[in-house]
Amino acid sequence: MGRIVVGVDGSEHSRDALRWAAAQASTMHAELEAIICWHYPVLAADGFSGAVVPIDVEALKDNARQTLDRAIEAALPDDVSRAGIVRTAAEGSPGHVLVEASTGAELLVVGSRGHGGFAGLLLGSVGAHCVHHAHCPVTVIRPEKTA
Repeated sequence: MGRIVVGVDGSEHSRDALRWAAAQASTMHAELEAIICWHYPVLAADGFSGAVVPIDVEALKDNARQTLDRAIEAALPDDVSRAGIVRTAAEGSPGHVLVEASTGAELLVVGSRGHGGFAGLLLGSVGAHCVHHAHCPVTVIRPEKTA
């Protein structure tokens, strides 16, 4: 049995990718791994007080897991289609995490865009990174055109 990896960030584009990947995994009788990434926030220091802002790492992980769960439920409302999805919340840059996860996978699936701020781009930075560096074929899912 093969493995399909799909990157999820909670955006509509990633939910489209998740729906497509789930259908493809069913067709290929492959395991589906949905991955969301989280990272430590960048904190600005004033340089004078030396104050340390505590970071609740568990809260960061939990937020990522909850976002992943909500995206899976929104994309795949049927309990049967959600059964067996491996859910991974990984710390790191999404492009690097997904490329690493592509090792040994049959396919890596990403949405054409995520939450980035450049709406006119045809392909987001994570998708571009994956297309150029993944260890398996990559499918980029563009949203369906609405009439």
